[in-house]
Amino acid sequence: MNTTNKTNKENRISAIQLTGNYVKLAELFLYPIDESFKNNVNDIYNSLLETIPEAAEAMNPFMAFLSRSSFTAMQELFLRSFDVQAITTLDIGFTLFGEDYKRGQLLVHLNKEHRDAGNDCQTELSDHLPNVLKLIQKMKDEVMRAEIASRLVIPAVVKMIEEFSNEKIEKKDVVYKKNYKSILDYSQDYRTVYQALLEALLIVLKKDFGCEAQQDELQMEKDVPEIGACQINSTCSCSSSIKDYGQIIETEMLIEKD
Repeated sequence: MNTTNKTNKENRISAIQLTGNYVKLAELFLYPIDESFKNNVNDIYNSLLETIPEAAEAMNPFMAFLSRSSFTAMQELFLRSFDVQAITTLDIGFTLFGEDYKRGQLLVHLNKEHRDAGNDCQTELSDHLPNVLKLIQKMKDEVMRAEIASRLVIPAVVKMIEEFSNEKIEKKDVVYKKNYKSILDYSQDYRTVYQALLEALLIVLKKDFGCEAQQDELQMEKDVPEIGACQINSTCSCSSSIKDYGQIIETEMLIEKD
């Protein structure tokens, strides 16, 4: 990217006013510790109805689950979606890289961003989705915020959503049955409803960061492999071809700020 294009891109990104409240959205992906979880989800849903109604609509399957389920059932569903015999993980670095060394690099650089933003990761790692969502809201470096959101969080959320497909769940069940000798019971009606929250989050992220933040670079990178299609926003004209994430971490995310 030449200097002029980079300057134009930075000016455009710096002017972005966030549509989503990512500190609140992070609460959708926290373990339900008490009944306030249901109230928080309802508050987020009502807020999205006013600001991004298509995101609220995407939440409808989860809202149906919430209205019919006990607190214990909510806890069990969270654990079975993201922890015990999980469908996917909420750690975006693992989602993108697995155990590759690149995840270690990402964790180091995200740790620095969390410290700079005063964002407490508590007991989770720096790439845990709720922590990164809170970071997005709190970052003062708007260009880096857009880089993290568009080049890391959006592709990771797309991959998380894909893990909820019936085909992938069936393959996981085969592995779990082989290793655990049994599969934990699931409600067939609600087993995949966390996918609805991920889809709602993706809509909000793409509203704020999706195509516009990547447009200039993607025009110059047409020959890189695709990560996944831009499935949620049908008006989006961008391709979802993304740079190799190792290169991103080693160049754009190596931010030893003076």
